[in-house]
Amino acid sequence: MQPRNMSMSGVVDLAAVKAAGEAKAKAEQARAESARQGGSGAGAAAAGAVPPSALVIDVDEAGFERDVLQLSNEVPVVLDFWAEWCEPCKQLSPLLERLTVEAAGRVVLAKVDVDANQMLMQQFGIQGIPAVFAVVAGQVLPLFQGVVPEQQIRETLAQLVQVAEERFGLIGLQVDPGAEGAAAAAAAPPAGPYDALLEAAVVALDAGDLGGAVQAYKNVLADDPANMEAKLGLAQAELLSRVQHMNPQAVREAAAANPRDPQAQIAAADLDLVGGHVEDAFGRLVDTVRVTAGDERDAVRVRLLELFEVIGADDPRVSAARTALARVLF
Repeated sequence: MQPRNMSMSGVVDLAAVKAAGEAKAKAEQARAESARQGGSGAGAAAAGAVPPSALVIDVDEAGFERDVLQLSNEVPVVLDFWAEWCEPCKQLSPLLERLTVEAAGRVVLAKVDVDANQMLMQQFGIQGIPAVFAVVAGQVLPLFQGVVPEQQIRETLAQLVQVAEERFGLIGLQVDPGAEGAAAAAAAPPAGPYDALLEAAVVALDAGDLGGAVQAYKNVLADDPANMEAKLGLAQAELLSRVQHMNPQAVREAAAANPRDPQAQIAAADLDLVGGHVEDAFGRLVDTVRVTAGDERDAVRVRLLELFEVIGADDPRVSAARTALARVLF
């Protein structure tokens, strides 16, 4: 799903509270003071620098006001609504975490498990995950929904940082990059036989090289056909590759106009899944299997099985869809 344009209307409405010129001057003054005190080592510690791990936090309903709303008066807080069963979330969340650490304190990433925080999900009006919002000085801004390319996320975060600084004088948090280096190195587990190949696949995904990711996962499976991590990663990478150049509006219009067209429904189901609408994707294909026959029916059935691989066999929605598929077929 293409990201929605980041709405700045709420920020502009608050310009009278904190004029842009004054805020920018405050930011420049704070940055100068930070540079005078030193940006790392003892100077950073004295100035209250935080370790990189403090830039990515888990939040819940009980701590939302403290961990998000209050913190947003110091630094823009990006909200990542996710769930353990959401496979697209497992693609997006690590990317958000890496870009947050790279931003070096200009943003904080707050992760919200929707299964454990249904009220927050309802309050934000979330229809599908992953969904990403920002909170700046207590103001909520929708950023995007679904998995989006890294470059678009970078551009969105850069715009967010600029608005936070120029409108509200928020320069973020000081980060001590050496605070956790030694401990992390000591705690790192030994590398497994396919860790390098799997890591190469993840790096390729983060870089938008979907073909490279597909090949890296296939390399693992060539030696270890039962490797579940590679199976899951390959299914995800192939899904993202299929939707990469789709026009979502055209695909959905074609599916609505041709409910019995298997290829139109298959394409729409891929988009549904990438957008986090798992039941919609499964239901669409089960319904298409019901109204097709022969090779067309088999093509839809195979795609549905591929989407099961993306979500994982243990997910209850996969079990329910398998039962529905069996009823249609038999």
